[in-house]
Amino acid sequence: MNFYIIAFLRGNVTKNFTAFLLLLTFRQLKRYAKSDNGNPEDKKVDIVQNVDQYYPTSGRVILHVDMNAFYCSVHEAEDPEQYKGKPTAVAGSVELRRGIIVTCSYAARRLGISTGMQVQKALRICPSLIVIQPNFHLYRKYSNAFMQIAYSYTPLLEAVSIDECYLDITGSRQFGTPLEIAGAIQRRIMEELGLPCSIGVAPNKLLAKIASDLKKPNGISVLRLRDVPDILWNKPCNEMFGIGGKTAEKLRKLGIYSIGQLAAADEKMLVDYFGVMGSWLKRAGNGIDHGIVNPEREQSKSIGHTTTLPRDVVGLAEARPILLNLSDQVARRLRKQGLVAAGVQLTIRTPDMKTITRSRQLETPSESAEDIYKTVCEQFAKHWKGDKPVRLLGVTLQGLSPKEDSAIQLDLFDYERQPKKESLNKTMDMLRNKFGENAVLTAGMLSDSHSARLRNHKERGTSLQKDNLESVDPDKI
Repeated sequence: MNFYIIAFLRGNVTKNFTAFLLLLTFRQLKRYAKSDNGNPEDKKVDIVQNVDQYYPTSGRVILHVDMNAFYCSVHEAEDPEQYKGKPTAVAGSVELRRGIIVTCSYAARRLGISTGMQVQKALRICPSLIVIQPNFHLYRKYSNAFMQIAYSYTPLLEAVSIDECYLDITGSRQFGTPLEIAGAIQRRIMEELGLPCSIGVAPNKLLAKIASDLKKPNGISVLRLRDVPDILWNKPCNEMFGIGGKTAEKLRKLGIYSIGQLAAADEKMLVDYFGVMGSWLKRAGNGIDHGIVNPEREQSKSIGHTTTLPRDVVGLAEARPILLNLSDQVARRLRKQGLVAAGVQLTIRTPDMKTITRSRQLETPSESAEDIYKTVCEQFAKHWKGDKPVRLLGVTLQGLSPKEDSAIQLDLFDYERQPKKESLNKTMDMLRNKFGENAVLTAGMLSDSHSARLRNHKERGTSLQKDNLESVDPDKI
C-alpha cells in the first residue's frame, strides 16, 4: 500500500519537519484498515476525505495549549515522590518576607489556596501546604520541551508566555483531525514530560484561548462561532479574555453586563466611549478575531525587572546596590536581543503597597548598565524623600530599537570611550554566559546579599518574560 501526501508550506521548513509531513497517523491507518471499500485506490481517497471534513474549506483551525499550574506541575514532574498529589505552591523569598503565592497546585486550590494570596494566610488555611522556591531555569527547560512537542505538528507556533502557545494547524491534516492532533499533543506532553495541559480548539485565537479555560486540568474543548451564544453570552463581560476589571466596570456604566449584551451593543457607542478598542469589544462579544498565529518573535516593547525587598530600604545609599544589579540585569537582556533603549523607568512601591513610576529619556539610546544605573539613581534622588521606606524597586527600559538601526550621537569624548565600553560589555557577557552571572562583578554588586539573588538564573524571571524563552529548535523534532 502506497500513500502519498503532498504538503505545501510557506517559510523555512527543516528536513526533519518535512519528514513528519510524509507520515500518516496511527488513527488514519486504522481508518484505512476499517474501510468497507475494497479498492485500495479508493481507500486512499477515503482517508483524506474523512480527515478533510473536519477542516474548514476557508478559515483556520487554531489550538491554544495552556499548561496547568505550570510551575507546581514542573516540580511534581521532577520529584513526584515529594510533591505528587499534594498541596503545593510556588512563592519567592518566603523565609525573608511575607511572600505572595505565584501559583499553586490543584490539590491546594481545592483547599482554598489561590494565586496572589499571602503565604502566611495560605499556611493558616492549609498548614500542610508545601511552599517551593521558584526555579525559572527549570521552568524554561520544560517550556522549551513542551513547545518542541507542539512544533512537531506545525511550524506555525506562537509562544505568548513561558507556559502557553498558539498553534495554527490548518495545514496539518496529515496528522489527523483537529481533536486527534490536540489529543496527541496532550498525551505526549504528559507521557514525555509528566505535565498536564488544557487545549482549546477553535477557528481563531480568541476562542481558542477561551476554550482552553473551559476544562481544567487536562481537558480539551472545542469552541466554534456557532457555540458562542450558548456558551459565552450569559457570562459577565470580565470573563471574556482581554476585558479586565476596569473595562468591565465602564461597560456596566453603559448598561452592558453580559457578553451577550456586549455582542448586541451599538458599535458607534462603544467606539465613542472606548476609542478604537470599541470595535474590538464588539467583535470579541461575537467571538470574532482576525489575529493570525505569528511564529516570528516580536521585538520587545520594553524590558524590565522588579524585586520585592527582604526588608525595607531607606535612602539612596541603601537602594544603590539593588538599582545597580537591576540595571545590570536589564542591560544584559537588552544586549542579548541586540537592542538599545531610549528611555528608563524607575518603579518604587511602599510598604502600604502604593506604587509610583518615573520615566526619563536618555541623552542618547544606550545598551550600557552604567547609563541606566546613573539615570535611575538620579530619578530616585529627585522623586523620593530620603526618610521614606521602600518595599519594591524596579527598572524598565523603554523606547527599544535594534542597535544597528539606531543613530547614536556621540561627543568627542564618547567617540574615544564607546568602542572600549562595547568591547568590555561583549567580553563580560561572554564570560558570564560561560561561567555564570557572578563570574564578573563590579564592587557595588558585592555589598548586598539580596542583590545576588537578582543574578540567580533559577530565581529570576516571570511567566510573561518572553525574551528568556529558548527558541524552538526545528532540528530537535
